[in-house]
Order: sequence, then structure tokens, then C-alpha cells
Amino acid sequence: MKAFAIDRYKSKDGGRIVDMPQPEVGDDDVLVQIHTAGVNLLDAKIADGEFKIFLPYRIPLVLGNDVAGVVVEVGARVRRFKPGDEVYARPDKNRIGTFAEFIAMNEADVAIKPTHLSMEETASIPLVGLTAWQALVEMAELKPGQKVFIQAGTGGVGTFAIQLAKHLGATVATTASAANFEMVKALGADVLIDYKTEDFESILHGYDVVLHSQDSKTLDKSLRVLKPGGTLISISGPPDPAFADEIGVPWYVKSIMRVLSFGARRKAKRLNVKFSFLFMRANGDQLSQITTLIDQGVIRPVVERVFPFESTQDALDFVERGRAKGKVVVNVK
Repeated sequence: MKAFAIDRYKSKDGGRIVDMPQPEVGDDDVLVQIHTAGVNLLDAKIADGEFKIFLPYRIPLVLGNDVAGVVVEVGARVRRFKPGDEVYARPDKNRIGTFAEFIAMNEADVAIKPTHLSMEETASIPLVGLTAWQALVEMAELKPGQKVFIQAGTGGVGTFAIQLAKHLGATVATTASAANFEMVKALGADVLIDYKTEDFESILHGYDVVLHSQDSKTLDKSLRVLKPGGTLISISGPPDPAFADEIGVPWYVKSIMRVLSFGARRKAKRLNVKFSFLFMRANGDQLSQITTLIDQGVIRPVVERVFPFESTQDALDFVERGRAKGKVVVNVK
């Protein structure tokens, strides 16, 4: 099969399309013919080796963390899916590789695609949708009447998280350029902050939750907009010891994560707020709940561009520049 892979980390030439063996199908797996694949900043960070301390992938590595396609084969123990089913997923972190013609995934990580979405729209959902769900529903337990600050409102996670938070009954603040205010307002944002001209710390006070996706300087300021007992959930780091326990890394890796997150955890403790790191995990059941919201019209995907498969590196470069509004997708089939 054709696949987009990297031969080494931090390659100046990026990845290339190569011939790879078709994945083997385990007893609990579904083999999916990939139609479209979402492109995420995570893909670029993996290619740069940022996560190799706890995600030691083998090289050559096929990138890609979002998939929409059709089931073509199922393992002996699979009961939820059959050949011909249109599905979507975020593969398990140890089985990524959606920039390819086929992928095998555990059926527990897969869901039936939303009824009325195109394959391009569907592939834009899994990673950002599950990130927002696990941050706001699972970790923060966001409730009606609470206030949440979602950074980078026009980004992939931001566009989804704003809609989900609004559905949950929260007051939503976000950052964007003034030129994109109408876009994030249409998604449900209540408080709009122009990151080019305004300081969110001087505007936001007493927030219950912050979904942090920016740098360490922004993290420090974000901790201070929380009310006592509030929660900051970071998807951009630093990883903390709780995350190390969750993924079962060796003791020395946990020690490194403890050191990396020490400053953030100490500042949070001084302010009587909570700091947590989230590295989203695959979950087909949660994705099915997201499907219900999409089918009900509660959440709509935001896709800026669709690239052909042969331009996958261009798609990655576009995402890495950080100016995409919503998601970027690669059309594999």
C-alpha cells in the first residue's frame, strides 16, 4: 500500500510517500480502507521527535492520527462492525498511521461515522473532538453556569471545544484575531479577546476552567485567571506525573516529567488551583457520543482546506504554520 512516512526525526526534507506492507488484522481489529485523514499539529510534533521519550515509535514511521473510511475486513472476535461500514477513529497512540491507504485498529477505538457528514468533514473530528470531550466532560466535568477559557478559538481543538462547552451550558471566553471574531462568535463564544491587542489576564477573572494550548508564558497567566479551586487542563505540556502513571512509563521517564511540570504544579498549588496535562487517548464509545451531537446539529466541523494525498507534506507544513481555521484534511482515496 502507499503511505506517507518519515525515515528519521527532525528531517529537513520531511516525509515521503513510500510502499509499505498492508497492516495485519488481529482478532479484535478492523481493517479500514482510508478515504480521508485529518492533519494535526501533533503529527508535526511527532515527526520532530518531541514525544519520543514516551512514544518510542519505530522508523520508518507512517504519520497520521485521524481517519475516516470503510471497513474492508474484521478480526475473528469483532462484533461491532462489518465490512462495508463507514467509520471514523483516532487510532491508539501506539498504532498511528492514517496517512496511508489502509489501517488496522482495535474495534474499541472506532465509531460509525456521522450520518450527514462527508468523509472530509468526518476525518476532521476524532482527535480534536476527543481532546475537547476528555478535557471538558471527563476531566473538568464542566457544568451549566460555569465559565471556561478556551485558547486559540479558531484552531482545530478550539473550534470544537467552543461548541461543546456552549452545549454544556458554560460561558465561553476565547482568543482570536479581531478578523475572526464573527467566526468564533458563531460557534458560541461569549467573550472575545483579540490576542494581538488585548491581554486576556486583564479581562478574565474568576474562571472555573482553562483549556490551555499555548506556551509556558501563557500558562502562567492562565493559572491566574482561575478562581480558587479552578482547573487548568493543558494539551501543550508540560506532561505531569499523573500522565506518566496513566501510560505506564519507566520510573526515570516519570522523574523527567515530574521535573518538567514542577514549576507549573507549584504555581498552581500556590494559587489554590489544579494543573493537569492531557494527551488525548483513543475511545470509540466517546466518539459515538460525539457522533450523536453531530447528528443532532449541536456541533459542526470546521474544515479550512483539503489536500491531495501526494501533497501530505504541504498539508503538514500548512498546519505547522499555525494559521489554519479549524482543520486541514488529506484526501487519500
